Amino acid sequence: MRDFSVEDKLEKKLGKIFRKDRVLYEAVMKKIEEILSCPDVHHYKNLHSPLQKYQRVHVKSSFVLLFEYLETEDLVIFYDLDHHDFIYQ
Repeated sequence: MRDFSVEDKLEKKLGKIFRKDRVLYEAVMKKIEEILSCPDVHHYKNLHSPLQKYQRVHVKSSFVLLFEYLETEDLVIFYDLDHHDFIYQ
């Protein structure tokens, strides 16, 4: 399993989601676990400019989780989670 960190912005959102929507929270935690245990993180979708350093994965079909994989450090940094209509703005 890889090392990971969660940005403050996402940590606040996860706290709010934990209180309001446990099903979504569990789905996000499951996706994070899946990403961390995946042998090939590069198969997740890479984003285009200006978000080219991020990769994305869908959670419960309507939400998108943004993360970055630093191969040299074998570290995954999770940045943001939002509805797919708003995440790219």
